[in-house]
Amino acid sequence: MPASDRLSAIPSVSAILDSLPVRDLLVDHPREVVLSAIRVLLERVRGGEVLSVGAVSPSRAATVDAIVSRLPAEVALLEAIPLCRVINATGVVVHTNLGRAPLPAEAIKAIAETAGGYSNLEFDLEKGGRSSRSVHVEARLLALTGAECVHVVNNNAAAIMLSLAGIARGREVIVSRGELVEIGGSFRIPDVMAESGARLVEVGTTNRTRLSDYERAITPETALLLKVHRSNFTITGFTGEVSTAELAVLGKARGIPVLEDLGSGAFFPFSTAGIPGTPTVREALAAGSDIVTVSGDKLLGGPQAGIIAGSKAFVAPLKKHPLSRALRVDKLCLAALSATLALYADPLDASRRIPTVRMLTETIEAVRARAVRLVRRVKALERRSPGDSAPFTLSIVPEMSSPGGGAMPEVEIATVCVAVSHPLRSPGALDHLLRTGSTPVVARISRGKLLIDLRTVGDHEIAALADALHRVASAGH
Repeated sequence: MPASDRLSAIPSVSAILDSLPVRDLLVDHPREVVLSAIRVLLERVRGGEVLSVGAVSPSRAATVDAIVSRLPAEVALLEAIPLCRVINATGVVVHTNLGRAPLPAEAIKAIAETAGGYSNLEFDLEKGGRSSRSVHVEARLLALTGAECVHVVNNNAAAIMLSLAGIARGREVIVSRGELVEIGGSFRIPDVMAESGARLVEVGTTNRTRLSDYERAITPETALLLKVHRSNFTITGFTGEVSTAELAVLGKARGIPVLEDLGSGAFFPFSTAGIPGTPTVREALAAGSDIVTVSGDKLLGGPQAGIIAGSKAFVAPLKKHPLSRALRVDKLCLAALSATLALYADPLDASRRIPTVRMLTETIEAVRARAVRLVRRVKALERRSPGDSAPFTLSIVPEMSSPGGGAMPEVEIATVCVAVSHPLRSPGALDHLLRTGSTPVVARISRGKLLIDLRTVGDHEIAALADALHRVASAGH
C-alpha cells in the first residue's frame, strides 16, 4: 500500500471521539487520558502499524474500528499506577530491582507524619531560627559509628562523588585494580572518579595488590588512598589485597587520608548471627579509615541515602561543598533514616523490627513455619472451591537465599522454599502469571522448578500470596 494511500486512511481524532463506544468511555475516564490514548494509537498507524486483524490495506472505517477496539486497553495502560507493591518471593533480601530495603514500621510512620504537614526540617524550635536539616540524624550516626563527623546525601554513589570532588579534585587517587568495580546500572568507579575531577592511579593486578604497590605510586599529587568494597563479585584462588588497617598505617605515615567505600556497610554486627563478610561502619573507622561511605537502603535497612562518616577535618568541609546542595536528602528520607537509626540503639530491636536485619538473621525454623502456613492456606482455598482449579503440587524444600544488593557476594543463607508445579503450566508460565496478577509475586526458577522463598516473605503477606497462587491455579481452568 503506497504511503500516500495509507496516510489518507488515517482518521482524525474527532472522528474517533464521535464513535459511540468512545463516548461511553469518556463517561468513566478523563477526556485528556482518552485523547492521549487515541494519539498514541494514531501515531502507531502513522508509523506503519496495521491495527486491523488480518487487514493489509485497511480503510479509514476499519482503522477507526481497530483504534476504538484497542482504546480501552490503552486507556487502562495510561491510568495504571506504574509503581506498585510486590511480594518478594525470590529469597534475595536486598533486591535492587524490587526496591532494596523494605522500611521498618517506625520509619513508615515517621514519613507519614512528616509528609502530612509542615515540619522543623531546617528550623530550631528552641531558638526560633534557621537550623541545618542534617541535625535530625547526626547525633544518632555519630553515636552508632564513633565518627567525629557525618554527612548524609541522597545515595552512596553521591557520597563517593562528593568525597572525591571535595578532597581530590585535580589530584591523584590511588586504588587497587582489583577494586575498580562496576555494579548495577553501569556504575563504574573509574567513571565516577573522572566526573569528580580526581585522577585515577591504578596499582597492583586484578588478583593481587601489595602494600608496596601503593607506596611506590605515592607522589606529591596524591590526595587519597581509596579502598572499594567489591560489591557483587569475589576473586578467589591466587589472590592478595591490602587490609584497611595496613592502608591506614601507610596513609598516616605519608599524610594521606584513606577513603573506604563500604557500599552496603552494616550497622548491625551480622557476624554475631553467623553471617560473615562485611564489617560494620564502626569497625571500618576503628581500623583506621579517615572517611567511610555507605548506603542507607542496603544492610542498614533504611531509605535510599549515602552516609559519609569519619574525621572532622575531611568530612566537615564536604557539607559546604557546592555539590552538597545538589545531592542533599529531602525531609521524607531524613524522617525514615532517623527512625531506622533509632532502632539500632538496641540490637535486639534492630534484629526484630528492621525488616532487612530480621530477614537476614531469622532462624530457619521461623522460615519453615511460614512455608507450612502457606501450603496449608493454599490447600484450604482449594477445598473451599473444588473443581474451580487444577490443583498445585506443593512441596517444602531446603534451599539457599542471598543477601543481595552486592552486600555479601560470597554469602548464602539457608532458607526454606515452597516448590510449585502445575499439571497444565510450565514453571515459566506460572512465574509470568504470578508476576502479572493483581498482587504481583516475584519468585524464582531453579533447576526447572518454580520456588517461593519464604525468607523474604513477611508473615503479613502469607494470605495474599496464597490467594495469588490460587488465582493462578484457577486461571483458564
